[in-house]
Amino acid sequence: MMRVLRIIGTALLALVVAGGLAITIVPRFLDRIYYEGPASAHFDGARFFNPDGDDDTLRPPGKTGRRGFVWSYLTGSDGRPAWPDRVPVRTSRPAARVAGDRMRVTWIGHATVLIQTQGLNILTDPVFGDRAGPFGLGPRRVAAPGITFDDLPRIDVVLVSHNHYDHLELATLRRLWQRDRPTIVTSLGNDGVIAQSGARAVALDWGRRLALRPGITVAVTRNHHWGSRWFADRNRALWSSFVVTLPSGGSIFFAGDTGFGDGNWPREAAALGPIRFAMIPIGAFRFAPGQMASGAHIGPADAALVDQRLGAAHALPIHWGTFRLSYEAYRTPPALLALANACAGNAGFSPAPIGVAQDVPVYRAPAARPMMTRAAMLRCLDTPAARALR
Repeated sequence: MMRVLRIIGTALLALVVAGGLAITIVPRFLDRIYYEGPASAHFDGARFFNPDGDDDTLRPPGKTGRRGFVWSYLTGSDGRPAWPDRVPVRTSRPAARVAGDRMRVTWIGHATVLIQTQGLNILTDPVFGDRAGPFGLGPRRVAAPGITFDDLPRIDVVLVSHNHYDHLELATLRRLWQRDRPTIVTSLGNDGVIAQSGARAVALDWGRRLALRPGITVAVTRNHHWGSRWFADRNRALWSSFVVTLPSGGSIFFAGDTGFGDGNWPREAAALGPIRFAMIPIGAFRFAPGQMASGAHIGPADAALVDQRLGAAHALPIHWGTFRLSYEAYRTPPALLALANACAGNAGFSPAPIGVAQDVPVYRAPAARPMMTRAAMLRCLDTPAARALR
């Protein structure tokens, strides 16, 4: 009986893999046109691209081909370490508002962060669902949201970095829109996706800004990634990071989802004003043993370099410990970040538990430190302690 069940399970899995491959290769009907406009330095008239090169975002992460990657991911036959099914989360109930230069931030999970300052409530890439994917599929959340949706204060501004399911969740956006009518800011083309929720978004190109209030603007800035909802619609919408400038106390930076690319985009963001608080991803980077980055995702090594280039006074590591998107162990991202920060001499860039609010002091320039190259970082991390992290 067990043998029959295994055969049936393998056949069903093969059908899923075949369907996934067909979706990536065949169907024009799954394509979407999210944006139409003139060609630019990162738009060819049909699709967006990274001006610093797309080779690292086009091929599947790891060392196998696309079919091998999909099969090993679905079957778990890649030797990945075990993850917990659930981790304990202590939820919190934030204040309705935080006035003036005071800033209070709460990591809700993955790339969702609540930032409260200047009387504004800002929410990044809001995802409150239990799965990160379409039709109830996709990785299951192992950590509950650190703030329940019903305990969210009234949200004024939502930043949506791109259209991947773990960053753009229509159900959550629909609830936010129906409840609060926030100003939703995103990059070109994603407003068409967001409109499927009934919400309206302001879509801007890299380098453009939107005034929120006197002295407060949000700028859409470059990073290094890609976008798709259905595989065939790849790069029909743009990806981005954001800088929120404030009247005083320093700016806010949200990296979104990003690879390292040319490494210059953090400096471009920092040029818009001193970064008081940054949100930098550190997870979903390892698809082969010892891998430190996956093209479209920085790992802790690159995150420490991004922090240096931003000159951020304080930074929160995000994009880890909520949805399992790659093969590193659950605690590897923060453990490896501690080693990378020691290599770079970084301070003020350390993990916070989901759901625990933190006060962020006004900007004060971090101690001067020599900029570290990527090669030097990887040499520094070539140690038994780093190699032992799976």
